[in-house]
Amino acid sequence: MLNARIPSGLIEQQWDKCRFEMKLVSPANRRKHSIIVVGAGLAGAAAAATLGQQGYRVQCFSYHDTPRRAHSIAAQGGINAAKNYRNDGDSIFRLFKDTVKGGDFRAREANVYRLAQISVNIIDQCVAQGVPFAREYGGFLDTRSFGGVQVQRTFYARGQTGQQLLLGAYQALEEQVAAGTVTMHIRRELLDVVIVNGRARGIVTRDLVTGEIECHAADVIVLATGGYSNVFYLSTNAKASNCTAIWRAHRRGALFGNPCFAQIHPTCIPLSSEHQSKLTLMSESLRNDGRVWVPKKKGETRVANDIPENERDYYLERRYPSFGNLVPRDVASRNAKEVCDEGRGVGPRGQGVYLDFADAIHRLGLETVHDKYGNLFDIYARITGENAYTVPMRIYPAPHYTMGGLWVDYHLMSTIPGLFVGGEANFSDHGANRLGASALMQGLADGYFILPYTVPDYIASIALDPVDVSLHPFTAAEAEVKSRFEALVAVKGKRSPDSFHRELGNVIWDNCGMARSDAGLRKALARIPELREEFWQNLRVVGGKDELNQTLEKANRISDFLEIAELMCVDALHRTESCGCHFRVESQTPEGEAKRDDANFSYTAAWEWKGPGKAPVLHKEPLTFEYVPLSQRSYK
Repeated sequence: MLNARIPSGLIEQQWDKCRFEMKLVSPANRRKHSIIVVGAGLAGAAAAATLGQQGYRVQCFSYHDTPRRAHSIAAQGGINAAKNYRNDGDSIFRLFKDTVKGGDFRAREANVYRLAQISVNIIDQCVAQGVPFAREYGGFLDTRSFGGVQVQRTFYARGQTGQQLLLGAYQALEEQVAAGTVTMHIRRELLDVVIVNGRARGIVTRDLVTGEIECHAADVIVLATGGYSNVFYLSTNAKASNCTAIWRAHRRGALFGNPCFAQIHPTCIPLSSEHQSKLTLMSESLRNDGRVWVPKKKGETRVANDIPENERDYYLERRYPSFGNLVPRDVASRNAKEVCDEGRGVGPRGQGVYLDFADAIHRLGLETVHDKYGNLFDIYARITGENAYTVPMRIYPAPHYTMGGLWVDYHLMSTIPGLFVGGEANFSDHGANRLGASALMQGLADGYFILPYTVPDYIASIALDPVDVSLHPFTAAEAEVKSRFEALVAVKGKRSPDSFHRELGNVIWDNCGMARSDAGLRKALARIPELREEFWQNLRVVGGKDELNQTLEKANRISDFLEIAELMCVDALHRTESCGCHFRVESQTPEGEAKRDDANFSYTAAWEWKGPGKAPVLHKEPLTFEYVPLSQRSYK
């Protein structure tokens, strides 16, 4: 069932070979074909703009009022590329190796190498678009380090890299909107994928302003709708981020790859109140110059600046002398949790560690630190009321990015023919743990450089009969969507959607978060079905379905979170190894590090939906490591 379609030959030549062998659509015929792109973040906007520029008729859908609000703007620290401007030993192969190793050998080598190979083109593309990357005094592009690597390959625009890259993709998209090749549909949310004769040929959406349910037909569907980390309720994701698009595709037959792989980011502002609705990310780039520490003594009550140097534990520098504060995210997060669990955490709740810039300010000067990180310090000050130039920041791990997603082959096509998936919505490049600054790299690689080759190849390879929204698969899917909304409104219970979401988030965070155990996962798998049943019996949605109704939007999204959460726990329970961010307490080395089980788990777990109340079926894509030999990760 799983055919990854990896080209033969040397890994350095596979993508070039694949592109050469792909079929082409002549320019005169491109306008005859229609493509739907769902999502207008980096991957979606880049794909829609590029396919539109090629001459296809593109319809792009966003649940925002403008693509500029896509969650891609929240990526702060930078984008990786193997340009080696620093002449510090970097190369395409080193970026490839770091990414495979950082993902704890649970990613497909061919995809990762292609990502590293394309990275060098992404920077040129973005510079040509006018993205204001930081530059050195002489005018050359500047780079800095990120976790998990020992070179400086991360290009950045202060602490707002994602926003600047998105503006570049947005202007490319708007150019095609003005040219008439792309039609934007704003404030529309995907609610189902329509399958005609075994192929994805359309979508069902809801107009978030009027409540109208609409059908749209096309030759190809591209999903670029982001990740599902908001299943945790408290995460770094925007509140609107959700799993509905990929989950509805999964229910239609798209296999779901590695759902339990959810990254925990080590540098977030700690929770300050039980009533908080989301968490705020502090860029990992801060770990370039900030030093992470906690008091050596448990229950320390003195403020940070009153604790002398000899009573501080710079625990990452102590445990990992080679990488120090720049260990990968999963390692930094797990160590922060451990020292807090020992009773050495800082802040009102004891759930925090210090990120201290005193040494950097002394070494580099206040002005230099301000130039590099000023907007991040401003965000921290607005949220906490503290000046991080004079007192250390307090940070703690939080759910961030999801490496799991719809399973795709080398062409980024799911197990539903004609349904392509880009960016964070697919599982393809990051294995069990994403290196920092690689999300932007993958989104733009998929959107600008991969989908514009693979989508036309699909169009040219088969005969696509004309379809329209009057066909039975469309009317049946539309009726199913309407029935679901009627059911949500009709419950008339007493609990708000947010109350269910918060409880679900606590269950997942406690049992399928940073540390997971057999007992905890079984506890979650017993509680989630109970919570889902109560949801459908005691939910209260105010307002109607045929109008602007954000409570109804939330309820619909949470109904999907209640299902994906269960699959996450099923996947985590099945994978009895520790790897990357997935830390099973039963599987660790004597030093407390993650212990993989390569003999039994060197594969991608791809789960098939079998229907409500039925156990999902596991399919396995074996992973082989020919170019980066399997080894126990070490950052010491």
